[in-house]
Formats: sequence, structure tokens, C-alpha cells
Amino acid sequence: MTTEATWFASASAEDTAAPGVTYLEALRTALADLLAEDERVLLLGEDIGTMGGAFRVTAGLQDRFGGDRVRDTPMAETAIVGCAIGLAISGYRPVVELQFADFISCCYDQLVNEAAKLHYRFGIAVPIVVRCPSGGALSAGPFHSQCPEGIFAHVPGLKIVCPATVQDAYGLLRAAVEDPDPVLFFEQKALYRSQKAPLDAAAPVAGIGRAAVRRRGEDVTVVTYGSMLPRCLAAAERLAAEGVETEVVDLRSLVPLDLDTVADSLRRTNRLVIVHEDNGSSGIGAEIVARLAESDALYALDAPVCRVTAPDTPVPSSPLLEERYVPSVERIVSAVRALVGA
Repeated sequence: MTTEATWFASASAEDTAAPGVTYLEALRTALADLLAEDERVLLLGEDIGTMGGAFRVTAGLQDRFGGDRVRDTPMAETAIVGCAIGLAISGYRPVVELQFADFISCCYDQLVNEAAKLHYRFGIAVPIVVRCPSGGALSAGPFHSQCPEGIFAHVPGLKIVCPATVQDAYGLLRAAVEDPDPVLFFEQKALYRSQKAPLDAAAPVAGIGRAAVRRRGEDVTVVTYGSMLPRCLAAAERLAAEGVETEVVDLRSLVPLDLDTVADSLRRTNRLVIVHEDNGSSGIGAEIVARLAESDALYALDAPVCRVTAPDTPVPSSPLLEERYVPSVERIVSAVRALVGA
């Protein structure tokens, strides 16, 4: 089984084979720019200073901005988030890094009963960001590979962001830190070094709650987010060779959810596939289907909606089983083929 020491070691090397920056480097650049521009921005987390974090996202930032701005904390997620909430209502803009998104369960009370409720109770802003490295890719087993975004999408008062591209990793992290509400920022680990592209730090920042059409098509709409976007785009290219033109919609954020973009695409294609790495029961895909069923977009469907998700089991540790657990390009292609033939 992969050990935590191995995860730290494997996170130290940057991919320099292609031009541009990695998804991970885009996050680091966003944090550096925010720290430089706004003295209210503080980073908190386990090993984020001296070690640069579990995946080296914050490497070098403590040397540049000092220990008061980039703070190593004890291994106590409840205390870290609690301190961040106190800092936020005192005028700061804290950014918390959880080593793995799975550990957010330790912060449930602070996030759900404090951060998400303070604006309602007292009319005060709580501008905290909790960065959550989520999903598979490391064969790290059921305690370091989960996608808990659907759990928190149910909580009024929290915003949830799931960027899939290098540009969005930078822009949406900036938007999250500048937002007055608490934001859970899910960074799927499979994207950290697999995605590399030019970064335009001066480009307009897309607001939270706006989906993006990443590929145009007329036969079927595939809705996704996070680490499934590259797989959906790869599936769309394979299907195009078969004469099936797939439109791919990247949600980018789950709360607020841009249902208008999804509905507009569905009205053009009349078929819908929803793909996410999280397991299917009560997930974001189910929420999208329910909302569409409550709107006139329901009448655009020429076939049943299809969901391609992880199964309702813990994430396996075996690399072979994990690859079968996470939705693959082959599973997405098969789902679209079946739907187009319906």
C-alpha cells in the first residue's frame, strides 16, 4: 500500500515537458498573487510552510511571505477551520488547506453549524476558503481518495467550486478568496500534474456559478466537472470519429449551480449524460436531474438521462480496482452510444 511518505515524495517533482504551467502551479500562482496584493489573505494548514503542503502547492510561499502569512498548524482540522472562521469575522481572508478532502469530516461542525450559519444569524460575512484535494489517482484507498462535494452541496450558506482547467484553477481560486461567503474549493488530485496549459493571469475571472461549454455538439450533452472533464473531452473525440457530436458542459461550480447553461444545451441536443467521480446516490447528478424535471427543459428529452459515476462503495486501494472504480473514457463512450441509439 502507498504510504504517506511516498505521497510527499511523489509530490515534489514538477512536470516540465510541455509549455505552460500545471494545474498545481496555477493554484500556487493564484495564492502568491493574492498574498502579494492583499495583506488580509492568510494561509493555514498542516505542513504548508516548511514542506509546501502534501502536494507542494504552497512550496516557497512561506519563504517569500513569512510565517505570519503562511502558517503551519497542528494536525487538528477542527481547530484550523475554527481559527479561520474567527479570522474571517475579524476582517481577514484565510485560506485553509486540508491535506486530503477526506479530512473535511473533522470540520463538519465548524463548516455546517458555524461558517454556513453566521451570515444568517448575524448578517456578517465569513470569507473563508477551504482547499480540498479530492478524488483518486494515488491508489491511496478509502480514507484519502473520496469526493465529498455532494455532501456539502446540501448545506445552505456554503459555496462549492470544482475547477477542471489550469485557467480556472487560477481564476476561480481568486474568485473564491474574494467572495464574502465560505467556499469549499475542491482540487481533484488527478489534475495537479496531468493538466498543463498557458496561464493568462490578466484574463477576466469567471464568477462563481457560471458553467462553460468546453465542446460544441448537436447529438448529446455531457455534463461534468473536475477530473472527469479531460475524460469526457477524450470520449467526445472518440465519438466524433463515429459520427456522434458531443457537447461537453463543465459545471465549474456546484453551488451555485448554473442550470441555465445545462438546460440550453439539452434543448439543442435532446439527450443528457452526467459524469462525475463521486458515487452516484444523492450526488450532483441526481440534483441536476431533479431540477431539470421541475423545469420545461424536461420536455426536450428524447431519451432517459444517463449518469456515469463511481459505484456506491468505498474507494479501493488497488490501482487496478481504482481505475475501474473511477468513470473511464470507455464507460463514458459506452453510455453515450447507448443513449444516442435509444
